[in-house]
Amino acid sequence: MYQSFLDQLQTSYNNLTKERDQLQTSYNNLTKERDQLQKERDGLMRKFSILNYTCPEGWQKFESSCYFISTEKKTWRESRQYCLKRRADLVIVNSDKELTLIKGFNEVSDTWIGLTDSVTEGTWKWVDGTPLTTQRYWRRGDPSGGVRENCVLSAHSSSGQGTWNDYPCSYNSSWICEI
Repeated sequence: MYQSFLDQLQTSYNNLTKERDQLQTSYNNLTKERDQLQKERDGLMRKFSILNYTCPEGWQKFESSCYFISTEKKTWRESRQYCLKRRADLVIVNSDKELTLIKGFNEVSDTWIGLTDSVTEGTWKWVDGTPLTTQRYWRRGDPSGGVRENCVLSAHSSSGQGTWNDYPCSYNSSWICEI
């Protein structure tokens, strides 16, 4: 009888431990989801506040964003710092319309955009931390990978083919900021 009671207690303990672990996993998942929703909310609030916003001098407005196209050349990190100092960041391409706009900006030279795999090789993320969800904008053969090519240049292409290629972040190029 005593052994039976101990077995019941052990079973109950094991079940409670499993339930606790499941609850912890659910809690962790909900926390991640909450954080992502807050990030999306903040982005939407920023976009909403800019709808009636006039872009700074020298910037171009398109839909709910403002864009700055550099005429000088810097490394990817220096370009990003330039944008961040102006409460902006390197451009994140969210639509085909935005890509068309950006391709029009860089008719003369390639431009840095806010995409990199410098944190984890082969895992392309935007500067806001969101993962790249489409591969269709890459030039044929890109990303070619390797530990040296961790930042992305967008090039003008009248053919409509892919315009992105991975490149060493230390290369000096023009860039596009987005608010």
